[in-house]
Amino acid sequence: VQLVESGGGLVQAGVSLRLSCAASGLTLEDFAIAWFRQVPGKEREPVSCINPTDGKTNYPESVKGRFTTSSDMAKNTAFLQMNSLTLEDTAVYYCAASFAYGPYGNSCQGFDDHAMDFWGKGTLVTVSS
Repeated sequence: VQLVESGGGLVQAGVSLRLSCAASGLTLEDFAIAWFRQVPGKEREPVSCINPTDGKTNYPESVKGRFTTSSDMAKNTAFLQMNSLTLEDTAVYYCAASFAYGPYGNSCQGFDDHAMDFWGKGTLVTVSS
């Protein structure tokens, strides 16, 4: 199983960025795909979760209204659209796949990083002023 993130980079505050998470070795039909971010020295923070089978999503308050997650099951890929980026969004962004939060489980309700089965290696997003 591989999850490969892409789309990170250096951007100015206020702009938008879309991250991709390409999955291989698993099918999005059976898993939820979550995004997390981490700043060095800080705990990993949940960003979004999507159950591709039914489209249910979940976001923490910190990004609700600015970030949107989606998926393309034909491409076995999930996305994270990030709008109105701020300096505080600077982090390494990881995607992860979870069977427990997928269609046979909680469908993203209460998702956290403890029940993720597979992780990508991350993509760096740096927001400058």
